[in-house]
Amino acid sequence: MERVGRWLGRPRELYNLLRFKMGGGAAVMPPLDQDALSDGLKTCYRYLNQTSRSFAAVIQALDGELRHAVCIFYLVLRALDTVEDDMTINLETKVPMLHDFHSYLYQPDWRYMESKEKDKQVLEDFPTISLEFRNLAKVYRDVIADICHNMGAGMAEFLEKKVDTQHEWDKYCHYVAGLVGIGLSRLFSASELEDPVVGQDTELANSMGLFLQKTNIIRDYLEDQLEGREFWPREVWSRYAKKLSDLAKPENIDVAVQCMNELITNALHHVPDVLTYLSRLKNQSVFNFCAIPQVMAIATLAACYNNKQVFRGLVKIRKGQAVTLMMDATNIQAVKAIMYQYVEEIYQKVPSTDPSSNKTQQIIVSIRTMSLPNGVAVSRNHYSPIYLSCAMLLAALSWQYLSAMSKVSEEYVQASEN
Repeated sequence: MERVGRWLGRPRELYNLLRFKMGGGAAVMPPLDQDALSDGLKTCYRYLNQTSRSFAAVIQALDGELRHAVCIFYLVLRALDTVEDDMTINLETKVPMLHDFHSYLYQPDWRYMESKEKDKQVLEDFPTISLEFRNLAKVYRDVIADICHNMGAGMAEFLEKKVDTQHEWDKYCHYVAGLVGIGLSRLFSASELEDPVVGQDTELANSMGLFLQKTNIIRDYLEDQLEGREFWPREVWSRYAKKLSDLAKPENIDVAVQCMNELITNALHHVPDVLTYLSRLKNQSVFNFCAIPQVMAIATLAACYNNKQVFRGLVKIRKGQAVTLMMDATNIQAVKAIMYQYVEEIYQKVPSTDPSSNKTQQIIVSIRTMSLPNGVAVSRNHYSPIYLSCAMLLAALSWQYLSAMSKVSEEYVQASEN
């Protein structure tokens, strides 16, 4: 009954979760017609669903030939990332592989069978992926090969060095995520579903990737520490501790939170670019694809801000909260309202004693101005009280049914991907 009580305290989230599972989610993420696919594409979409929890559904909801191009783009970069992540591959082998990976796209028989990573299937069956890559139109192939080339070189650069300055943090995030945003934007324009400026404005596209990547890095502090990875910039954390790992010690929790708040403030500076980018999009499927991860990210940052739990375990947004964001983030005014809601949540939690408090408040004021140019908030409460009351009653009567459904929906609502 305690779980029921928590759901009843958030009737709108409960209503949206039920609505999503009863078919409402199809409007945002319509299912893919598997019967229309070749055997090779069916295999690629199977790998997509196996390797991506947060992007598989939105990729499959894209319109036309763009869907296949983005699917192959994702799998190629997943294969490249699997090479980078595999600590069993020695540097003498890994560095040349990263530099040369783009050339494997045109080698029909290339595959790698020695990986120990969980997503090794994309390397072991790379010939299927590369074949479907070669079946794409040249405008898509050129983009994917170019991004793969640049990303491989960037990954190789950071293999043997840690992130030191905030500039290097931006550079690392550019290589692993900003280039993804740039590549996707070029694919959107190449498909002619979006205007050429979307693919040409690499600064805005880069910010889209950096905002997501920085959110992941901030949230995943403890997991990365346990696995021996360090992505927080030394320039920032060295002002709070002698070693990055010291932030996880209970006696350092206050300075650890201050350090995290500074990094969250840094990440928030990408939000104006995110809003400008999204405001240019015309195609609904592309808008949904781009907007959903961004609103998940701002909700995640709001959950992490000034939260000691980041240094004790994983901070996640609720499933009902995630589904509500997915259902709402279908136009720019709704996205602005969501951004406003969560930066306000952060603003209310800013401690007066926090070293970054002034900078945090300043960027929030800027985001407020962009989100509410006329000073009027857009309501996100689209449902009448009678609907919410019905949802509460249904929860009380059918909690076991809801629990089963929410487990199934979990694959669609994880906030982000490693």
